[in-house]
Amino acid sequence: MEVKAKARYIRMSSRKVKLVIDLIRGKSVKQAEAILAFLNKAATRPVSKLLQSDVANAVHNFKLEKDKLFIKKITADQGPSLKRWRPRAFGRAAPIKKHTCHISIVLEDR
Repeated sequence: MEVKAKARYIRMSSRKVKLVIDLIRGKSVKQAEAILAFLNKAATRPVSKLLQSDVANAVHNFKLEKDKLFIKKITADQGPSLKRWRPRAFGRAAPIKKHTCHISIVLEDR
């Protein structure tokens, strides 16, 4: 059985999140949690939180065992960009794009 979870509008570039999710794709939940615990990247926090939420949904709602779950699919897609302006010299302004992303995880039991 598949269990899905999504985190939307995460204030981080999808490119940075993909570095983290590539490491845990296809791994068991226990292996993924161990990898995320010792990884020194800012993107581990939202990914770890989403993984814990998805595992809790699987255990509570679908009565699945945590030990048997593995990450079937995990993606980080681009979200909308927040457009801001930075003041520059001589009364000009330069645009700043603050990127967001959507992370989705699909867990399955073996």
